[in-house]
Amino acid sequence: MDEIEAGYNALIRRIKEAETEKEQMTAEVAGKRAELLARMGEMAAPIVGRIGMNLLKKGRKDTKGEIFNPEYYRERMIVLGRTDPLPYRPDDAQKRVNDQFCTLNEKGEFMELMYSTEGMEVDSYACPLSAADAIEIYGDEVMLMLYRALSEYYKEEEETVAALGRTLDLITGKKEEKSD
Repeated sequence: MDEIEAGYNALIRRIKEAETEKEQMTAEVAGKRAELLARMGEMAAPIVGRIGMNLLKKGRKDTKGEIFNPEYYRERMIVLGRTDPLPYRPDDAQKRVNDQFCTLNEKGEFMELMYSTEGMEVDSYACPLSAADAIEIYGDEVMLMLYRALSEYYKEEEETVAALGRTLDLITGKKEEKSD
């Protein structure tokens, strides 16, 4: 019985040690979230040029709310987060911010886009955002959204490659073996 109790006490001690180590490592990782996000952005930069969008820079709305004469940002970006907008834009205190987004551009830089609408005019203000500021303003979700964007792109690429393989098999006369 003493051996069982000694083994059980050792197990409890190891569990407590593991919990303490986990708490220490969690705190260390939490302190390095900005570094992780910055590295993720740098690594994703070459892909953002393929999967990103040219976001609206400015334009005019018609009576139906449709944008005409749009002007787009030159670099492609992916949207990683949205937050409650600031009351006014940093570049013009007269312009109220309607929407505010965190993006990653094809250079691997995090950007903050603020959109304003006044009458028929829609325009935006873009400013660089550090990875630390992105996490502080938009939360850890920016990391999740960046990972999710790349993961979805990979899945689509996998499907495309598989479809091209089946097409080549059909063209070359190879038949897919059916499993019953």
